[in-house]
Amino acid sequence: MEKRIDGKAIAAAVRGQVKTDTAAMKADGITPGLAVVLVGDDPASRTYVRNKHKDCEETGIYSEVHHLPDSTSQKDLMALIAELNARADIDGILVQLPLPKGLDEREVINAIAPDKDVDAFHPENVGHIMIGDYTFLPCTPSGVMEMLHHEQIPVDGKRCVVVGRSNIVGKPMAMLLLHENGTVTICHSHTQKLKEICQEADILVAAVGRPKFITADMVKPGAVVIDVGMDRDENGKLCGDVDYAAVEPIASRITPVPGGVGPMTRAMLLKNTLTAARLHHRQAQPSDRE
Repeated sequence: MEKRIDGKAIAAAVRGQVKTDTAAMKADGITPGLAVVLVGDDPASRTYVRNKHKDCEETGIYSEVHHLPDSTSQKDLMALIAELNARADIDGILVQLPLPKGLDEREVINAIAPDKDVDAFHPENVGHIMIGDYTFLPCTPSGVMEMLHHEQIPVDGKRCVVVGRSNIVGKPMAMLLLHENGTVTICHSHTQKLKEICQEADILVAAVGRPKFITADMVKPGAVVIDVGMDRDENGKLCGDVDYAAVEPIASRITPVPGGVGPMTRAMLLKNTLTAARLHHRQAQPSDRE
C-alpha cells in the first residue's frame, strides 16, 4: 500500500462530485453562490482567494470576490457583510483571514449569518459542532476526515493526538475525531512530555505552524500522520509541521506538504457552499441570477 495519502487526488474526486451536484441543482433553477471578501494585499491570501475562485469556476459555483484596500474601516467591512447576508443569490460568505491590523476578526466572524458561514467559524456553528448536530464543518478538519474516510483509516477506538489548539483547526479537529469514537488528546505549548504523548498516537495530527516540528522520535511505528502545517524551512522551501523525510519510513500512512491537506481544505469549502445552497433553497426556488 502506498504510504503517501494523495490529497490532490482525493480533492479532485470531491470537486468532481461537487460539479455533478451543482449541475443537478442548476437544472432545478438553483445556482449556488459564494462571496469571498479579501482585505489588503497579503500575497498568501491573494493566492488562496484566486485558487478558491478557480475551484468555483471549475465546478459551476457562482463566485464573486470583494477585494478591499487594507485601509478599509471596520464600519465599511461590516456594511459589506450585512449586504451579503441580505442577498438571496449568495449562499456562502468567506472572509479571508488574517485581516489587517486594526480590524476586529471576532466581530467580523460573528456578523456573518450562521447559515452562510461556510468556514464554520461563527459561535453558533461552533456550538453545533461541539454537540454533533452541525450543518457546516471547518474546511481543514473536515478535509482531514474526508481523507481518513477515503483511505478507509478507522478512527473508532484509536488513540488520536492533535498538536495545536487553534479555533480553526486544532479544537474542531479534536471534536470530529471524538465524534467518531477516537480517544483524543490535544497538545499545545504548555503540554508536558509532548514527545511521550505523541508516541502513543495511532493517528497524529500536526497543526502547530512550526516547520518540521514533529520529528521521527515523536512518532509511533505504524502511526497515521496528518500534516496540516504550511511552513517554510531554513532554505525557504515549502514544508509542513512534520519532518517528512524522517517520519515517512516510520509511519504507516502520511500526508505530504504540499499536496496533502491543503487541496482538501479548498474542496471542502465547495461542499459547504452546496450545503448552504440546499439549506436556502429547500423549495427549489430559482436564484436571483436565473
